[in-house]
Amino acid sequence: MSEASARWTRATVFPDMWVDPDDDPRENDGPGPEGELATLQDFLAGYRLTLRMKCEGLDAEQLARRSVPPSTMSLLGLVRHLAEVERDWRGWLDEGEREPKLYGERDADFLGAVGDPAEVEAAFAALEREQAATDAALAAHPDLGERVGGDGIAVRELLVHRVDEYARHCGHADLLRERVDGRVGQ
Repeated sequence: MSEASARWTRATVFPDMWVDPDDDPRENDGPGPEGELATLQDFLAGYRLTLRMKCEGLDAEQLARRSVPPSTMSLLGLVRHLAEVERDWRGWLDEGEREPKLYGERDADFLGAVGDPAEVEAAFAALEREQAATDAALAAHPDLGERVGGDGIAVRELLVHRVDEYARHCGHADLLRERVDGRVGQ
């Protein structure tokens, strides 16, 4: 990409927003969630949706664009990476054999993120599948203080780590998206 895209947003109410509050699917007019587990799940759901929103409207080449050379990071790479880590987190829940990696060796999630529409479709399907599987596995452990797996990690710590992982990568997605087409906002 030789020249920078002009910065823009769809928001008209607050210019630093991705979309106007009335159009934001993450907004909830009701009271916040009750309890620690529901709060963690709500934050995770919001960050998951934010990542999808940052990818909307881009074609396969744009999603795979490594926007900050020499980094291998791209929006598509983030999608693939988060599918990989969702799978990895399930391995923390028990002492059994871990599932094989989705994309192979270290960093293959980013290196294999190519601008092919079939690859984009497969990556989003894998993310959805892995999120659902991890959510289901964690649902069997509603006590946040329960220690699980060979390392004896608390379920609470695992959930907070998931929120942290998505939040950090949504920050990356902000920068990657702005570099791809200039769109800005939280």
